[in-house]
Amino acid sequence: MNNKVIGLLAVALLILLISSEVRAQTQPETVTEAGAIFPKGRRAPTSNFTGTVWVQPLIEPDSAVNIPVGYVTFEPGARSYWHHHPGGQVLLALGGIGYYQEQGKPVQILRKGDAVKCPPNIPHWHGASPTNEFRQLAITPNTTTGRVTWLQPVTDKEYNNVKQ
Repeated sequence: MNNKVIGLLAVALLILLISSEVRAQTQPETVTEAGAIFPKGRRAPTSNFTGTVWVQPLIEPDSAVNIPVGYVTFEPGARSYWHHHPGGQVLLALGGIGYYQEQGKPVQILRKGDAVKCPPNIPHWHGASPTNEFRQLAITPNTTTGRVTWLQPVTDKEYNNVKQ
């Protein structure tokens, strides 16, 4: 990622943190699931995910900040299909136990506080472990060629190939 994109990611994260702090000070806290900061949102399309996944948009892109931020909840065993992003992606683990894998590399286990930088145009997938849900922030810059290209489902063999 170039410095401009990194700077915009930093601005988007700062906006998210400030808006969440302002909400916390002006509204009663609403938690829709144990330990969650944001509501689950809407169910994600089954055309791009295996299992039950929920997405809550937090920052919609506009002409000033063209970096959407979403809160994603993967129920146990749920995962994205293989996909890649022309502008890369940043994942911030907020809770539970998750998996992340780049094509040709081993599966990484993600826990609360972990951060992953998905390089541009590198196929990868992410989701929950078989027995725990996983909550993440997904920061995905828009580019002139789009945000995401969806590929094939992650097979059970690929998903279960985790070295503990």
